[in-house]
Amino acid sequence: MTQTAANAIIEAIDPEIAGIVAREEARQFYTAKLIPSENYASSAVIAATGTVLTNKYSEGYPRKRYYEGQQYIDLVEETAIARAKALFGAEHANVQPYSGSPANLAAYTALIKKSSQNKRILGLSLPEGGHLTHGWKVSATSRFFVAEHYGVSETDHLLDYDAIRAKALEYKPTVLVCGATCYPRVIDFDKFAAIAEECGARLMADIAHIAGLVAAGVHPSPVPVADVVTTTTHKTLRGPRGGLILCKKKYGKRVDRAVFPGLQGGPHNNVIAALAVALKEADTEAFRAHAAQIVANSRALADELMRLGANVITGGSDNHLVLFDATSLGASGKEAAVAMDTAGLEANANTVPFDPRPPMDPSGVRLGTPAITSRGIGEEGTRQIARWIVASIQARDDETKLASIRGDVWELMAAHPAPGFEAPYPSRELLQV
Repeated sequence: MTQTAANAIIEAIDPEIAGIVAREEARQFYTAKLIPSENYASSAVIAATGTVLTNKYSEGYPRKRYYEGQQYIDLVEETAIARAKALFGAEHANVQPYSGSPANLAAYTALIKKSSQNKRILGLSLPEGGHLTHGWKVSATSRFFVAEHYGVSETDHLLDYDAIRAKALEYKPTVLVCGATCYPRVIDFDKFAAIAEECGARLMADIAHIAGLVAAGVHPSPVPVADVVTTTTHKTLRGPRGGLILCKKKYGKRVDRAVFPGLQGGPHNNVIAALAVALKEADTEAFRAHAAQIVANSRALADELMRLGANVITGGSDNHLVLFDATSLGASGKEAAVAMDTAGLEANANTVPFDPRPPMDPSGVRLGTPAITSRGIGEEGTRQIARWIVASIQARDDETKLASIRGDVWELMAAHPAPGFEAPYPSRELLQV
């Protein structure tokens, strides 16, 4: 079923919501999606999300449910589990987390016993590229656990493993967290594992951003060395919006109990089915080539931005993400992101390491190449997008120039239809700027 056909069913019941969805379809279709945590799910993944599996309650786990009528639900979840274990080489997988944040909370709950006197976690600082759920002060993870943070080097903005080791030996956390939401370089999981072993911590790796790259073999995997690995299932994995936990067999029961009944009720069976589909799609040569292109595009994006005068943090990218300091182009991060959005280039303002500006109006802009790569755009198209990024920031007060760039962006996007969209494609008339 096409998006247009699906929305026609909604329109028959609720024209107001159908109209909003139609405009959002048009926005997604014609905008260059450059937020690194966003992507396009395939038509098959979207279709699986909308199945009648959403009607069924299934508290518990396959073959151990509290409700009857689970014969086919069990098969769906068992399939998703088997595919996740095979794709990532994991000993145990839990496919029930509702998203990445609940998955992280479940991981801490599994790794830190209730009776433990040491409830310390050590993760990457949010302003320097970490995530809220790595124990940041506004997150529930900082209420339930005692959190401290490491950072990046002031000189090159790279992870300083010697400094992290020193911090871990001094702090002695129960859980050492590695992984990031805004770090453009390869993470050395082996070094983190050595640090965790030396300080007596369990290692948790959050690969929410890079799971698809890990699955495709274009980024090192933490699965062989980490006690627990968490991830979202969208982003570079191109699945539905959900969560996934991979772990050593010895932690399997503790992880399962932490997810249910510890933190969640009935799983979202429709999402688990869509995840199973996405995992099958990810275990193909086509997906592995796609992941390699994500990295190639990210490097092209960083190179072109630097050529045009932008200060790219760490001087490049090894993964799907590019972070640049917009003040090097004469704008704040928020001013830059707003101008880009007006020009049809969707990104987000973001802090840069040691940012002197406030979080709501930081210095940086965070970019990613997963979504444009999913549309079949290669390095040359990515370099053109970089040129539009700089041009839109420089013309942020010129509505005519921004409209001109927007028209060019729409033309490029129309020439590269997004996955999950089938003809007839959304009309540009639905767009409101």
